[in-house]
Amino acid sequence: MLQFSVQYAIEVPELSRQQLRAWALRAVKAAHQDIDFEFAELTLRLVDRPEAIELNKAYRQKDYAPNVLTFEYGIDELNTVRGDIIICVPVLQQEALEQHKTLPQHAAHLLVHGVLHSLGYDHIEEDQAEEMEALETQILAEIGFPDPYKIKE
Repeated sequence: MLQFSVQYAIEVPELSRQQLRAWALRAVKAAHQDIDFEFAELTLRLVDRPEAIELNKAYRQKDYAPNVLTFEYGIDELNTVRGDIIICVPVLQQEALEQHKTLPQHAAHLLVHGVLHSLGYDHIEEDQAEEMEALETQILAEIGFPDPYKIKE
């Protein structure tokens, strides 16, 4: 059901390949209930700020480092969905601190968000955003993390 590779362009000892794969698999299984595909081939690349800026400039014409950047390639003739997910580790770390979350908690949220984008989910329209956020919240609860959209004081 899932071929998942992790590329570490920057060291992140708190995030093991096994842990990241388990989170991605949980997201793929949850999305599989709504989307018809046989297999998913996903790559996660954990990068530093300069690489994130370079990719964001090249593919989105935006000059900043996003927390997560997803490249969705759709479903091919073999009913395989493919995607690349880029997480900028310094932005991940900064946001986790600002949002009073652990690094794994915020990383899981960004990864689940990226996986769902890879599988065709989006949040441009309000109803799409509500559906995607509800699914993210459900998946994160299943792997033991609280609702990422609840504000912590």
